[in-house]
Amino acid sequence: MTAVANGKLERWHRTLRAQFLSEIALEGLLPIEDLNARLWAWLEQVYHHSAHSGLAGLTPLARYQQDLAHVRPLGTRAAQLDAIFQHRVERYVRRDGTVSYRGRVFEVPYEFSGKTLWLTVDAHTEQVLGVEDEAGAVIGAATPIDRLANARRERRKPVAAPTVTATPTAPSLVDLAVARHYRAVEPRDERDTHTDQDPITGES
Repeated sequence: MTAVANGKLERWHRTLRAQFLSEIALEGLLPIEDLNARLWAWLEQVYHHSAHSGLAGLTPLARYQQDLAHVRPLGTRAAQLDAIFQHRVERYVRRDGTVSYRGRVFEVPYEFSGKTLWLTVDAHTEQVLGVEDEAGAVIGAATPIDRLANARRERRKPVAAPTVTATPTAPSLVDLAVARHYRAVEPRDERDTHTDQDPITGES
C-alpha cells in the first residue's frame, strides 16, 4: 500500500473514532447487528453529506455523483465478479511439469513443459485455482504435489501421433504390460527351473 493510500485510511479511522465511536454509548456492549445498523445510518446521513478537504470541499456523495455518467452496470457479469478479480501470475513450466508459487510446487499439464503459462489465483486467499494460456483460456488444473514424491515420479512426454502406421519392430508398452500381467497367472511346469525376467523393468 502506498503512503497516500495509508494516509487516506488513517484519516478515515480518525474520523470514524471522532464522529461515530465517540457518540456510541459506552454502557454495555451493543449487539453486532445494532452496531452495524448505527454505522450504516451514520454513513448515509452524516458522513456522505459532510464536506471533505481531500475532495476539494465536496461531500463524498457529490463527488460520487460527478462520475455517475461513467458508471456502467455489470449486468450478467455480476455473477462473474470473483473470476474478474482473480490474479493471473506468469510462470515457466519446468521439465518435470511443475511450477512454483509462494513456496509451493504445483503440477500442471505436462505438455507445457518448457513453456510459459499463467496461474489464476484468488486475490484474497492466495489460493491457486487453475491454469490459463496467454489468451486467458482455461487449459487445466494446478495440483499441489509433494516434492519428494514428484522427484521419484517417472513421466513420459506426450508425442504427436504418427501420420503413417509403421510396422512395430519391438513390443509396445502395452504388449509388455500384457506379458507381465498374464505371466503371473500362467501354470508353471514343476520341472521348469528357469527364472522369468520382468518384461518391463528387465529385473528377475
